Amino acid sequence: MDTYKVRKFGDAVEGNRYPGRGIVVGQSCDGTKAVIAYFIMGRSENSRNRVFVERDGAVFTEPFDISKLEDPSLIIYAAVRTYDNHLIVTNGDQTDTIYDGLAEGKSFYEALETRCFEPDAPNFTPRISAEAVFGDGTFRYRMSILKSADAEGSACNRFGYDYAPVAGVGHFIHTYEHDGNPLPTFRGEPERVEILDDIDAFTEEIWNALDEDNRISLYVRYTDVSSGKTECRLINKHC
Repeated sequence: MDTYKVRKFGDAVEGNRYPGRGIVVGQSCDGTKAVIAYFIMGRSENSRNRVFVERDGAVFTEPFDISKLEDPSLIIYAAVRTYDNHLIVTNGDQTDTIYDGLAEGKSFYEALETRCFEPDAPNFTPRISAEAVFGDGTFRYRMSILKSADAEGSACNRFGYDYAPVAGVGHFIHTYEHDGNPLPTFRGEPERVEILDDIDAFTEEIWNALDEDNRISLYVRYTDVSSGKTECRLINKHC
């Protein structure tokens, strides 16, 4: 296996109807942009009844039809927030945990020590998180996955990954290996995927690669590391 192989995003999810929720972080091919992408998918009516909403630079999941909302505890949260020079993206309310931890002087990993996988037996969905940290005309990024140590959810295993930006390379982590009952947890390290220079092309590539029946929402943000200027794209199945 080629350790440094970089695949197109579509190749990374080819044939996978349900990778669940996913985060991509990396650097554009021209080396000028820090890139994050976050998508959600859903199988149940409750999970599918969602949209992304952007407010003041933060991104939230919200119910599309409030009358159909059942249990909001694991599906309604801030997905993307900024604290100082930290851009945070996660698949749950640990976004706020990281934000509050940074405000208290904790690191990304220290803040996540207070959390574990989601309490949704028998799936025990992993909590996946990432942050990009900007400074001096560059950035660095790290990712985390908190997942059950066994089928009973008796303990939490914690994995962290720190990355130096490489032009055209991103890292992709998602909650599930594939569809199933129970859903099988993501295994291994974040996958290396190609990051395009053009935000529209990259947004389209991700959205079109996700299973049409199960994809729900996608958010992509490109940040110029020199100027701090951001460009964002947001797609909701329910408009």
